Amino acid sequence: MDRKMANRKLLRLSQLKSKLAAENLEEIDWVTFGVIVKKITPQSANNGRTFSIWRLNDLRDLSQCVSLFLFGDVHKEHWKTDQGTV
Repeated sequence: MDRKMANRKLLRLSQLKSKLAAENLEEIDWVTFGVIVKKITPQSANNGRTFSIWRLNDLRDLSQCVSLFLFGDVHKEHWKTDQGTV
């Protein structure tokens, strides 16, 4: 993990909103980790394609969640991932 994180900045999901407002994150090599705390039943978009929505949290502040939308191949490959997975 140390090798993978070398020269990268860890941003907690609960900090993401404030960091986006204060910093230009496009200029920083950053990573984040999250736990799937809620999965919405797969839905169909107007174009007929199916997608999933996951609610992610860093377990530090349960009131701060990030919604992750999964489309295309990512949806097909990961839609069965269990809630609680990191």
